[in-house]
Amino acid sequence: MNIENKVAIVTGVAGGIGKACALALANKGYQIVGMGRSTQPNLSDFDGYSLTYVSGDISDENARCRLFDTAQGNGRITVLVNAAGIAPRVRRDILEMTEESYDEVMNINTKGALFLTQKVANYMLAQEKCDGIRGYIVNISSCSAYTSSPSRGEYCISKAGVSMITKLFADRLASEGILVNEVCPGIIYTGMTEAVKGKYDKLIADGLVPTGRWGMPEDVAKAVLALCDGTFGYTTGASFVVDGGMHIRSL
Repeated sequence: MNIENKVAIVTGVAGGIGKACALALANKGYQIVGMGRSTQPNLSDFDGYSLTYVSGDISDENARCRLFDTAQGNGRITVLVNAAGIAPRVRRDILEMTEESYDEVMNINTKGALFLTQKVANYMLAQEKCDGIRGYIVNISSCSAYTSSPSRGEYCISKAGVSMITKLFADRLASEGILVNEVCPGIIYTGMTEAVKGKYDKLIADGLVPTGRWGMPEDVAKAVLALCDGTFGYTTGASFVVDGGMHIRSL
């Protein structure tokens, strides 16, 4: 897709997977309009690139509208990457999970992605196709969408919801030239996982991940970029697993 002033909206852009995805897209000429909750994030990695940062909580409708309005004013929105996500503040057994924790995780991870996708999809529907495509939407789900972790059930449920959001929009938008896919990362080294690094270091050393290493945000970003550059132009509603082989069942 060769378009001047092509814009990519990326949530969670202040760090981790969101930042890596935004940098990968920026390197391909996209103007990035990103959102994060931090009011003073370190965005020095974007020096030399086009980045407009919008501070806000993706679970809030007003924040989503500000993000969308900013992006719309920068050019043609051709990519949306829903990367914003949080883990529970406290890991609790599902028998002790609180409604407050459930609501916070679901509102950001699932509701925010759902209604931002809805808004961007309606915008994309109104623009002309370019090479048969109106736009690309990529959701960052997780291996937790299909892997049980009873100590953080709200996170697993939220990511399973993201997987269904992907399928629903892919089904609805395929005939309109809007491709919707998801990337399911495994154990990725980010600020979210740094707090439990010792646990995952041991699990990886014990063979949980066949490739024998942590995943990095850049590993995920490479998959996202391929889903947004036409490489998989005949693919929608798919889950791209980036987990070092952790999903393999072996004896």
